[in-house]
Amino acid sequence: MNPLRILSIATLFPDAARPNFGLFVEKSLRALAAQPAIELTVAAPVGLPPFPLALHPRYRALRSLPRAEIWQGLTVLRPRFPLIPRYGARFNPAAIARAVLATVKDRSFDIVDAQFFYPDGPAAMRVADTLGLPFSVKARGADISHFGHAPATRAQVLGAAAKAAGLLAVSEAMRRDMAAIGIDPAKTAVHYTGIDTARFHPGDRAAARAALGIDNAPAILSVGALIERKGQALVIAALPALPGVHYWLAGAGEAETRYRALARSLGVETRVHFMGPVAHADLPMLYRAADVVVMPSASEGLANAWVEALACGTPIIISRAGGAAELVTSATQGRIVARTPEAIAAAVKEVLSAPPSPPDVAASLGDRFDWNRNGRELADHLRRCAGG
Repeated sequence: MNPLRILSIATLFPDAARPNFGLFVEKSLRALAAQPAIELTVAAPVGLPPFPLALHPRYRALRSLPRAEIWQGLTVLRPRFPLIPRYGARFNPAAIARAVLATVKDRSFDIVDAQFFYPDGPAAMRVADTLGLPFSVKARGADISHFGHAPATRAQVLGAAAKAAGLLAVSEAMRRDMAAIGIDPAKTAVHYTGIDTARFHPGDRAAARAALGIDNAPAILSVGALIERKGQALVIAALPALPGVHYWLAGAGEAETRYRALARSLGVETRVHFMGPVAHADLPMLYRAADVVVMPSASEGLANAWVEALACGTPIIISRAGGAAELVTSATQGRIVARTPEAIAAAVKEVLSAPPSPPDVAASLGDRFDWNRNGRELADHLRRCAGG
C-alpha cells in the first residue's frame, strides 16, 4: 500500500505556550499517524496581530514558537498569519491559506484535512484548490453553532462543505445541526472522539481528594473555559438549593470576575472554588475526586470532558446540547437536564442520594471511545476522500 500523504490544518493544536490548547486534536492526529501507511504533516497556523498589538503579553509567547518542530512525534509546521482580533474572522481563512501554502511549497501531499470547520475548512479549501487536491473537514461544535450561523462566516462554511470530498462530525447530533444549515448529510460521517483508558479510569475517590486537598464535603465539578456558553453561572445559582455542596471550577476565562461576583451575591462564595487552568495530566485525579461533573453548556459537539469524566467513573449532569443523548442513555451515567438552576439542583440531589458505582459508570462507555479506532476511522475516511 502506498503511503497516504496528508496535510492536516489545525488551528486548535497545542504548543509550548498553550500546552492544553486543542489536545483532543493532537490525540486524534497522533492516532492517525500511528496507522499503517500514513505520512502526516500538521500545519498549526499561529495568528499574530499587527504591531503594536503583537507586543501584548497574550501574543508574546506565540512569537517565539518555532516555525517547524517535532511535537509528540508529529511533524508540525507553525506558519504565521496576520490576525485582526475580534473583527477579522472573515479574513482568517484566506490569510491562513496563504501562510500554509508558503510553508509547504516544497512538499507533496495526496489530501488536505481540516480539523475544525472554521477557519480551518475554508482555508483547506483554498490550499487544496491551489495544490489540485481533494480535502476533508471535521465539525466539532462552535464551528457550526457559531460560525455556521454568523453572517460574516456562514457563506465560507457552506462553501467549504459543498466542495469537500468528505465531511466528519463528532456526533450524530452535530451531523443534524450541519444538515439544518444546508450541509449535505450524505457527505457527513460520524467520527466519535477517543479516550486514553490507561489514564482515564476509576480510582480511589478518597485518595484523589486527599491529594488535591479537597475535604469530605460533596463536590461537583466543571471542566472548561469560564465563558457564558459553558453555563457555570447556572451551577453557581443552583448552590443555594444544595446546602453543603462545594463547586470546583477547572479552567480560566473572561467570565471569572462575573462568576465570583455572582457567588458573593448569593452568599455561596466559600463553596465556589476557582482552580484556574488544570493540566490535562492532572484531570483524571480531578474527575475521580468529584462526586458529579456538571456542565450545562448552551452548545457542544460531544465534549471530551463528558467522556473523560465517565471513563473515570464519575456521573455527569449535562444539558441537552450536541451529542448529549448519544452519551447519557441511563441513570447510571447521570442526567440530561434543562438549563435552569432548579433542574440542575434537583439532578445533583438525585445523583448524590444514590451514587452509581464508578466501575459501572466507566463500563457504560463500552468501546465506542477509543483512540486507535478514532485514528483508524480517520485514516479510512481520508483514503476514501483521496480516491483510494
